[in-house]
Formats: sequence, structure tokens, C-alpha cells
Amino acid sequence: MFDPHTLTILSLGFVLGLRHALDADHLAALSTVLAERPTVQASTAIGFFWGLGHTLMLLCVGTLLLALNLTIPESMANLFEFAVGGMLVALGLFLARRVYRERWHVHTHEHGGRPHVHLHSHHLQADHTHGHWYQGSLRPLAIGMAHGLAGSAALMLVVLSTVTGMAQGIGYIVVFGVGSILGMVGVGAVLSLPVIYSVTVGPRAYWMVQGLTCLASIGLGVVMMVRIGLAGGWS
Repeated sequence: MFDPHTLTILSLGFVLGLRHALDADHLAALSTVLAERPTVQASTAIGFFWGLGHTLMLLCVGTLLLALNLTIPESMANLFEFAVGGMLVALGLFLARRVYRERWHVHTHEHGGRPHVHLHSHHLQADHTHGHWYQGSLRPLAIGMAHGLAGSAALMLVVLSTVTGMAQGIGYIVVFGVGSILGMVGVGAVLSLPVIYSVTVGPRAYWMVQGLTCLASIGLGVVMMVRIGLAGGWS
């Protein structure tokens, strides 16, 4: 069905997609979102929607660039990366603000006939009525799309230097995206474990995990922006 060269390209794209999910900025952004839902189910769903948004953006941008035989200028690519750094800082600050000002905490309660835990605030609402993972997919989807836009420049350089046609290029992007989705689902499950464990240990452990998540996201975002700014990457 596929010639050996195409199979090699698609296999490479899938493996690189899995590896791409482990990039530090992806892990930092995902951590700030899944920290609000300390369950494996919710965290894997967040990883899925992050990967889906990432793939959709790559596919849209990649198809357009392949059709026009263009690449994204380095200055624009650096600007996208700078914006991702700013987003990481904002995500870290947003999580810190919610936890501190809105008295967010976790404990087991029953909702919908099933006992479970989640991050919530009685300061905002007295009871435990809340949305679940399938109702909170928009934010990880949007974050994934932002990362997809920032990573599209580097991906297209690989695609244009490797593929021999439009169909092959789109196929590469699709399998790359599938790999990144599966990678982020796995990463989401793994990253949720410290949060879940901290809930069982006690409030102090939970706040330590939340604090480290905020600091990691803010710190990495600042480093990204300073590095690009000092290099004059958008000039």
C-alpha cells in the first residue's frame, strides 16, 4: 500500500511525535492545567485535548505551507516561541492566583452517585456542583493549538526537506500529530500521579506540588522569553 520510503517517513513522524510530547514547555503547560483535576481519567483527557489542538493547528498551517511551498520565517517562528513563553508565565500565575485567592482545596466527596476528588472552591460555590473533564476541554485544546503554531516552523523544515509530495507531507503531519496525542495522553497520566499522591498525604504535600508547578511554568516561560529577547530573535 505504501512504498518503503513513505513507510519510513511515516514511522519517523510517529516516533518524533511521541518524543515531541516530552518537550519541557509542553510538560509545564500541561501541568498547570491538570493540577486542577487530580485524577488519572481527567489528566489523560486533558492530554488528549492538548494533543488534538496541537495536531489541528499543525495540520492547518502545514497544509497551507505545503500547498504554497513556503516556510515560516525565523523571525516569526521566534515570535511564536516568545508568545508561548508568555503563555507559560500566564498559566503559572493564573494557577497561583486561583489556589491562593479562591481558597482552592481537595477532598473526597460524592457527586453523580460516585465518590471522587477534585480541586474546587467553596469560596466560589457552597456545594460540589462542577463540570468534569469533558466539559473543560476548551482550555487544553487552545493551549495545544498555541504550541502547535509555535512548533509548526521547525516541523515544516523537516517535512519540506524529507517528503516528495503533498500527500506524503500531510501524511507525515498526521502521524506526527497522532504520536504527539498518544504521547500527551501518557504524559498526562504520569504527571497526575504526584498530584493524586499529594492529596492522599495531606494539604502540605498538595500545596508543595502546586507551588512547584507554578514556579516551573513561570520560570520556564521567563527563560524562553529572555533567551529569545536577548538574541533579538524577531528582528
